Amino acid sequence: MPLEHSHRADAIAARLAAGRQTSYLRDFVYGGIDGAVTTFAVVSGVVGASLSSNVILILGVANLVADGFSMAASNYSGAKTVADDVERIRAIERKHIRLEPEGEREEVRQILAAKGLAGDSLEEAVAAVTAKEATWIDLMLTDEYGLSPNYSSPVTAALATFAAFVLCGAVPLIPFVLGLESAFEWSALMVAVVFFAIGAAKSRWSLSPWWRSGIETLLIGGAASAMAYAVGYLLRGWAV
Repeated sequence: MPLEHSHRADAIAARLAAGRQTSYLRDFVYGGIDGAVTTFAVVSGVVGASLSSNVILILGVANLVADGFSMAASNYSGAKTVADDVERIRAIERKHIRLEPEGEREEVRQILAAKGLAGDSLEEAVAAVTAKEATWIDLMLTDEYGLSPNYSSPVTAALATFAAFVLCGAVPLIPFVLGLESAFEWSALMVAVVFFAIGAAKSRWSLSPWWRSGIETLLIGGAASAMAYAVGYLLRGWAV
C-alpha cells in the first residue's frame, strides 16, 4: 500500500523545513456550497411562485453580490477574531516570560512531564524549549491554551469565500441569462452537478469515498432547494 509521503531523512527534513501550509479549503467549500444553495433557493422560490425570469435574475444577482459580500465579511471577522486571540495570548506569554520566567519554566516543565519526560531528560527538554522565546511561546499556545500558532489570513479567507460564492452561485442563473427553454430544469441539473462536484472534491481531504461525499453534499443542497421551492409554491398567491 503506497504511503502519502516519503519517510527518507532528506524528504522529512525538506517537509519540516517548508513549515505548515495554511489551507483555505474550508473557506472555499463553505462559500461554494452556500452560494449554490442560496442562489438556487432564490431560483426555486421564484419559479415556485410562478414569477418571471426577470425576477429570478434581479433577485439572483442581488443575492450574489449582497449575500456573497455578507458571507465574506463574516468569514473575515471570524478569522480576524482567531488571529487577534492568538496574538493576544502571544503578548501575554511574552510579558509573563519577561516578568516571571521561572514560573513560566515551571509551566513548561509540567507540560513536558505530562507527556512522559522525567529526570535529566525533562530538565534538558525544558532548557531546550525555553532557550528560544518563539518556541517557548508556541508550546504555551498549543499545550496551555489549545490554540494553533498558525492561523488563516482573514483577507485571504474572505476572498476565498467570496470567490467561491460568486463562482458557484452564478451557475443556477446561467440558463436564465441565456434564455434557454426549460431553464429551471437546466438550472436544477447544473446546480446538482456543482453540489456533487464540491462534495467529491472535498473528499480528498477526508476518509469518505468521493461518491459518498458528493452524494452527501448533493442531498444537503437539494433539501435546501426543495424547501425554497415549496415555500415559493405555497405563497405564490401572495405575489403581486
